[in-house]
Amino acid sequence: MSNTAQHLIGLLLGAEEDWPQAFEALLRRVGPVADKTGTTHEFGSERLTIEPFDLNDPVRVGLVIDRLAYWYYHPREWLKKAALMNGTYLLNSPFTFQSMEKHSAYCAMLRLGLKIPRTVLVPYKNPVDNVRWAYTSAKYNKTFDLDAIADDLGYPMYMKPFDGGGWRGVSRIKNRDDLHQAYDESGEMLMHLQATVEYDKFARALSIGAETMVMDFRPDEPMHNRYAVSHDFLSPSAGHQAVAISRIVNAFFGWEFNSCEMLVKGDSVHPIDYANACPDVAVTSLHYYFPWAIGALVKWSVFCLATGRRTKVDLHTERYFAIADDESLDYDAKLDGYLALADEYFETARYHEWCAEHLPHFDEQLVDWVSSPDFDRLLRETVAATYPAHEQEEFLAHFRGLIGLWVSEQSQP
Repeated sequence: MSNTAQHLIGLLLGAEEDWPQAFEALLRRVGPVADKTGTTHEFGSERLTIEPFDLNDPVRVGLVIDRLAYWYYHPREWLKKAALMNGTYLLNSPFTFQSMEKHSAYCAMLRLGLKIPRTVLVPYKNPVDNVRWAYTSAKYNKTFDLDAIADDLGYPMYMKPFDGGGWRGVSRIKNRDDLHQAYDESGEMLMHLQATVEYDKFARALSIGAETMVMDFRPDEPMHNRYAVSHDFLSPSAGHQAVAISRIVNAFFGWEFNSCEMLVKGDSVHPIDYANACPDVAVTSLHYYFPWAIGALVKWSVFCLATGRRTKVDLHTERYFAIADDESLDYDAKLDGYLALADEYFETARYHEWCAEHLPHFDEQLVDWVSSPDFDRLLRETVAATYPAHEQEEFLAHFRGLIGLWVSEQSQP
């Protein structure tokens, strides 16, 4: 006898409307999925509200896509309760994404021997808001020479907050005047000084579950033009490393919806930013890559629920450290060892096999929806909400052209 399993996906949202509407529309197209045990899986979604909760309250949603808790503490604590007490599946662990903190991610990847630029954490410029500050500072804060640290790292360099936050407080430091101005303006932000790397390409990889898209990113361009549609902008070796590093970072920390930024010089890949609790998935910035991103998000969510994948709170970092400490392995061999652990975490092979068997027509449905009037309505509404009235037709044509290119390429045999 067959039975039916109802699965509800919770969307924990801030101010976004474009990708949630796209996710909801595509999820409706998935339909029932039957597995080999005779169980039919049906999927729905719900936008979650924020309200008081008893720690013993049941949780109706089986999986949550969180875009809010990295700055809003009340839903963050609900996510922790849901994961620990109710087994709710979370695409990003709220335990390791506690403050969207870059510092511990740098430390962990340095421990694995990845090519992180030299980084120094300097004390606060201004006193922190604590009555014990004056005594502690006078007794224990050691004086330091900021210029000497910078000279040792070498100009140019970057000063940026240790916990990140959407390019907040990031300064390119070309000389001592820049250094002191940036440090004076940092106030109560705790800052890293990081050496720069002369690079050929700035790569940004968006990872969703077992899938990763590495994109040619141009940070100095306006947001609508930052992602270049460039398929072979990295060498095969650098492209492999970029995918591997992104997936390794995510598996190490239990992150399944994250972006990673890397500076690439020839075949050498240097990660510089890879803890993004709310990675960019806006249609007005991703454009060409937007359909892939939402399709991957739907497929990974459905796969996790239908296969009974469980949230992993423990990280088992010692397995990575054993590879890091194996002196018989060179850099490439260690990277491959880490990637094997990451693919084990993400069940990469099983995920692709499952999608091929149970969602065989999903990619066609994705192309069909992106070509539909419903998607064009979403695009028009997003452009209208994002740009001034006199620029809207220009931007609408821009995004229609890029997304039309994606549809055309997907439709080729």
